[in-house]
Amino acid sequence: MKCEMVRDNVILAYYGELPDELSGTLEQHLMTCEECREELNLLQGLDSQLGVLPVEEPDPNLLAQSRMRLDDALDAIPPHGFLTRFRINLFLWMGHLRSAPALATLLVGVGFIGGNFLNRYEVSKAPAPHAGPVSYSNPSQSVISSVTGIDRTPDSELVQVHYNRVVPETIEGSLDNKEIRDLLMKGTTASAEGVRANSVQLLARECKAGHECAARDDGKGVRGALLVSLRYDKDPGVRLKALEGLQSYIGQDQRVRDAVLESLAHDPDADVRMAAVSLLAPVQHDSSVRKVLRTVSTQDENPYIRTVSFNTLQGSDSIQ
Repeated sequence: MKCEMVRDNVILAYYGELPDELSGTLEQHLMTCEECREELNLLQGLDSQLGVLPVEEPDPNLLAQSRMRLDDALDAIPPHGFLTRFRINLFLWMGHLRSAPALATLLVGVGFIGGNFLNRYEVSKAPAPHAGPVSYSNPSQSVISSVTGIDRTPDSELVQVHYNRVVPETIEGSLDNKEIRDLLMKGTTASAEGVRANSVQLLARECKAGHECAARDDGKGVRGALLVSLRYDKDPGVRLKALEGLQSYIGQDQRVRDAVLESLAHDPDADVRMAAVSLLAPVQHDSSVRKVLRTVSTQDENPYIRTVSFNTLQGSDSIQ
């Protein structure tokens, strides 16, 4: 996929308009292209800045002047000549003659098709049942622009997610609630490090508990959000929290295993690499794991990581 096409798809993906069949290709390209990842980061930063600005309505006088100019421009268009009007009226009259016998059938068909589509639309838009009650501080129909803060009630499943629409709003509900999870996943890409860290930590706990963390073919969902944070977040603390949430799935999900191997081989933070190598013990017999362990055991700049990798590799060899 070329970068020019990817940059268009990045915008569509950020606003949820990208077709599912292009999501996988876009994610693969972002893994290898620094410029396109920077384009995504700039878009997220711009969206966060625009979200706090008020929406200004156009001046009523400007609207009135624009309508008057449009009316004057339409009045200035010269009328059609006699032959042009005659030709238009002739075509309209012949069209009426051809369509009159089938008009009743056409109306019945349009009514049937319209009713069918209307019923499907209402069914698809019907609200799904939620795990618990959700309360909004300032209900609005505007688009959510950014997540600004997260607070969890001690010794409780209640979470407060602060986010921006046109004006700042707050939602409170259980971690099992779909709106809360969706906002937490959006919080993993927020510009504020504290918001990203809290979002990833809460999602990681949900994954460790086995709640709504199933693998999806389109790469979305809670597990997909943690994989993106592990690969691309600039804060090593956030990447460590993502590793904790993915630990339970390293043996069953190849994408999780590949992401952990990538962290072990290339993450600039030693703590993240240490955490990654400790996660690989259950899958040490895998050929791709052994290959990375051999490289790390001889080339990593940290002696502890080299030693742990070597010991894990020795245990893998004894299994074979």
